[in-house]
Formats: sequence, structure tokens, C-alpha cells
Amino acid sequence: MISDHLVDLSRLQFAVTALYHFLFVPLTLGMVWLLVIMEVVYVMTGKLVWKDMTRFWGKLFGINFALGVTTGITMEFQFGTNWAYYSHYVGDIFGAPLAIEGLMAFFLESTFIGLFFFGWDRLSKTQHLLVTTLMAVGTNLSALWILIANGWMQNPVGAEFSWQTMRMEMTDFWSVVFNPDAQAKFVHTVSAGYVTGAMFVLSISAWYLLRGRDVEFAKRSFRVAAAFGLASVCSVIVLGDESGYTVGEAQQTKMAAIEAMWETEPAPAGLKLVAGINEAAQKNDWEIEIPYLMGLIGTRSTSKTIPGIHEIKQKNRERIVNGIQAVIALETLRAHHDDVAARVTLDRFQADLGFGLLLKKYVADVRQATPEMIDKAVDDTVPHVTPMFWAFRLMVGFGFAMLVLFALAFWSTLKGQCGKQRWLLRAALLMLPIPWLSCELGWFVAEYGRQPWTIYGVLPTHLSVSTLSVESLYGSLAGFVGFYTVLLVVEMYLMVKFARLGPGSLGTGRYQNEPVHAAHAPAHA
Repeated sequence: MISDHLVDLSRLQFAVTALYHFLFVPLTLGMVWLLVIMEVVYVMTGKLVWKDMTRFWGKLFGINFALGVTTGITMEFQFGTNWAYYSHYVGDIFGAPLAIEGLMAFFLESTFIGLFFFGWDRLSKTQHLLVTTLMAVGTNLSALWILIANGWMQNPVGAEFSWQTMRMEMTDFWSVVFNPDAQAKFVHTVSAGYVTGAMFVLSISAWYLLRGRDVEFAKRSFRVAAAFGLASVCSVIVLGDESGYTVGEAQQTKMAAIEAMWETEPAPAGLKLVAGINEAAQKNDWEIEIPYLMGLIGTRSTSKTIPGIHEIKQKNRERIVNGIQAVIALETLRAHHDDVAARVTLDRFQADLGFGLLLKKYVADVRQATPEMIDKAVDDTVPHVTPMFWAFRLMVGFGFAMLVLFALAFWSTLKGQCGKQRWLLRAALLMLPIPWLSCELGWFVAEYGRQPWTIYGVLPTHLSVSTLSVESLYGSLAGFVGFYTVLLVVEMYLMVKFARLGPGSLGTGRYQNEPVHAAHAPAHA
């Protein structure tokens, strides 16, 4: 049996690299469409300030894109190095969207990003706009295929297990592509990226306005970011509702943990705003909730119930008991391929095979599983409730705070007050890290909430890891953390450097880089 320490270290390493990588991804997803908007205005009006905006913000986008690619490629290699059995077990399905992402999306965005930077003097305005648009499409296609792969991990459709090969095999490619969980995750994630890009431009533009420099450039950038950010944050909230519905359909355990719902409540269930969670007693000591709201979000009805953790555990116990029969039948078939009785048993209980495999964490031969081991396996099927509950609420709270900020910023532009309300500019500057925190919290809820599974209900995490030494994992973890931290420091240094230089760094001679002293600052700054 694989040691818990090895599994925990493997999970920690992948989590660290994924969270580092996702510091770069949202900004890439969001800024690329802001570049498209700015260049569209340039092509339509011919005003050079819009070309300068596209080039300046494109420079910051390029820095972020380069470092995001570096961290992403490194992360993907871990499927082979740290999660070898996972790659063997589900590689036929999981590998397909990743391969398409590389062949279709990554090459598309990588090719056109070069033309974006070096084609200004070689392409016509319309041709360059087409390049920028295709770069944006490629970036979002890349996210689509990666999230299709991740969505299948959350809701494994269009595939079945083959006992002859001991692998999951794809049966319906289009079911994988149009997996409701994957589609909801895609639109929710890219919308969060759009919010991140908008906040980045809004915050830096606010900094320019506070310092009274590059005012007309900053005002235009502020207006674009405010409008784009407001539309995007509204999309995040609306599509977050859709994502909650798909979770309620496919991952009821995750839903129950997010809501700290220990008991099944009469339909429609209420939405808990805050609660005093007592995991030891498996109950909430107190809670404040909005009646009916959770039932409407999770089931889109007033009559369907959302099962609580205790009910889910009872169902999972039955599945584990059935899964024992499936594991025994599978092992018999592996030894005697023509055993008809074993084949019949496996066909009958195959849907619960993954639950039987949960016991492999505690005993090599599931026939020897004790009631205590089954109890532990049942407990494993539910992630810790406290981090899930509060991480989700922090994410949602940040989302509504950004909604207020973008609404106020957009309103200020409509009223002709852009740059005059210094308190709003300071708020925009202070809110700069919030979308990144929200994105990281969202991924934590999605991935931690899937435990104890790498493939939900199919393959337990403890069976997915490679056979590695703990020492090698400590070494590689330290190496990754060190390398990624250097990349993050480099990114922050370059971003701050070029943001401070401002549009004057373009060398057009149209901008004054030095800040205006407060006494001489324009009144409207």
C-alpha cells in the first residue's frame, strides 16, 4: 500500500504548482480581450492613443503570458512523474483534450502572439486586429480544452472501465466535450479571468490618475476596464449560479460540504450565510441562513431535496460494500479470464468499483476489510467541511465587493467624474489582488472538494500516485517552490517596472513619464 505521506506530498506538490500557475492564467485570459477592444477602437477611429493603449497593455500581457507558459508546461509533466497510475488508468480520456489543446490552441496563441508584438509595422491595421483577435481566441480555446479535461475529472461521462486493460476507455467523445460540468466550469473560469484583467487595468490606471500623470491615456483605460469589468463580474455571478447547479447534480458531496449541510433539509433548503461548524460532532452549533435559496440554486426547483452529509455517508457505505464485491470479482477475472460468475458480479457492481477501491488505503485484500476500515473509508468520502465552507464564502464575498467597485467605477465614467473621486481611485488600487485571491479560492473549492477522488467516484487519489521516494518528493517540491517563486518575483519586478514607466516607455514621444507634482496636478486628475 502507498503511504499517506507519499500521497500527501504528491498532492501538495501538484497543488503548489497549480496555484502558482493560476496566478498567471486569469490575467492572460482577461487582458487579451481588453487588447482586442482597444485595438478595435483604434481601427475604427484611427486615434493613436488607442494604438498606444493596445501596445502598452500588450507589453504587460506579454510578460505575464511568457511566465504562465513556463509554469504550465512544467506542471503537465507531473502527470507522468508523480501520477503515473492516474495517467495509465485514464490517459485515453484525459490525454485527448490536453493533446487537442496543445495542437489547436497553444500553437495558435503562441504563433499569433509573436505576430502581435512584431507585426505593428508589417501588417495593416485590419490585419493586425485579426492577429490580436486570433490570439485571444487561441488563449480561450486553450482554457476550454484544459477545463474539458478537468470537468471530466469532476464528472466522468462518456467513458467506461475495461477489466481487460485495467483502464478507463472513451465511449463518447462528444459527451466528454459537452460535459455540463466542463462547460459550466469553462464559462465561469474565463469570466473570472476577464474580471482579473479588468481589475489589473483599472487599478494601474487609477494609480496614474492619483499621481496626475498620463491622464488622458489613463482615463480611457479606466473607462474600458470599468465597463468590461462590470459586464464580466456580472457574468461570473450569473455563471457561478450555473456552476452551483451542475455541482448539485454531479457532486452532491461537494455541495453538502460547501453548505455545511449535515442533515437533509426539507425542500427547498436554505442558504447558510455563516455557521459555527463543529466537525467533531458533525453538526453546526449555530447558523444564519436565507430560507429556500440553496434549494433554488442547487436543484432549480422547490420540491427536490439536497442530501445532507449524513445521508450521503449512508449511501456511500452501501456503495463501498457493493464495491467490495466488484473488487473481488475484478481480481478473480484478472486471474481467470473465463470466470462467468465473476463477470456477472462485476457487471452488476461495476458502478461502485471506485468505492470498493477506497478500502485499498487500509487493506491490500478487501476481503479482510473490517467494519472499522469501512467506517474510515466512509469518512474519507467527505472532505473537511470547515475549509470548504469558508473558502467558498470568501470567494463569493470578494465577488460582490468587485461588483460594487466596478459598478461605481462605471457610474463615475457615465457621469463624467472619471478620475475626480480620489477615494474611488484608492479603492480600485487597493482591490488589485482581490481577483487573484478569488480565483485561487475557487480552484481550492473545486479541487479539494473532489477528494478523496482524482476521478470523481472512479479512481481514489491514494491509488493514483507514482511509486516515488519521499526524499525525491521533498527535493522536487523544494525545487518547484524555489523556481516558481523566482518566476513570480521576476514577473512582479517587470510588471512594476513597466507600469511605473507607463506609456512613455513606448518611445512615441507622446507621453510624459515623470509624475506631476500635486501642486501642479490637473484639477480633473
